[in-house]
Amino acid sequence: MKEMLQIFEQAEQLYTLAEIDQVLEQLAKKLTQQYADDNPVILCVMNGSVMTTGHLLPKLAFPLELDYIHATRYGEKTVGGDLVWQSEPMIDLANRTVILIEDIYDQGVTLMALRAFCEKAGAKTVVCLALVEKLHDNKVGQIPEFIGMTVPDRYVFGFGMDYQGYWRNAPGIYAVAGS
Repeated sequence: MKEMLQIFEQAEQLYTLAEIDQVLEQLAKKLTQQYADDNPVILCVMNGSVMTTGHLLPKLAFPLELDYIHATRYGEKTVGGDLVWQSEPMIDLANRTVILIEDIYDQGVTLMALRAFCEKAGAKTVVCLALVEKLHDNKVGQIPEFIGMTVPDRYVFGFGMDYQGYWRNAPGIYAVAGS
C-alpha cells in the first residue's frame, strides 16, 4: 500500500475533475447533435470507462440503452499483451447505432477488436468516444470519432484508468512520475 500511496503523491496531475467535466459536456453536445434520434446503444468498455460513462450519461438528454463490453490487454499489468475477452454485451446490436465509450485511446488494438465485434454482431454504425488520446505514433486501426483530451506518452491513471489495478478512483487524470 505504501508504494501505491507514493505513486499518487508523486504523480503529476494533468487534468482536474472540473476540466474533465467541461470536456464531457462538450462531447455530450456533439453526441446529442449526431445521435439523439438514432436510439443508440452505449457500450461502456470495462473497467476503465466506468467513470467516463457514469459522468457522461446524465449529460445525454435522449433515449438510449446502456450495456457494457469487457476485453482487455492489460489486466493489472502496465504493458499490453494478448486480448482477453471477459464479457460481451447482452443487448442485441443488430441494426443499431453503437457508441463505444473508451477511457483511453493508446495503441488502438483493443478498440479495433471491439469495433470488429460490434460490426460482426450486425451494428449499422459503430463509433467510439475516447476521453483521452495518448500522443505517440504507435497506433493501429481507426481513430475514435470523438476524443476529449490528449495526454503525453506517459503512464496515466485516474478517472477510471488504473495503475496496477489501483487509483481508478483518483480525482482527475495523473501521470506517473518518471514515466
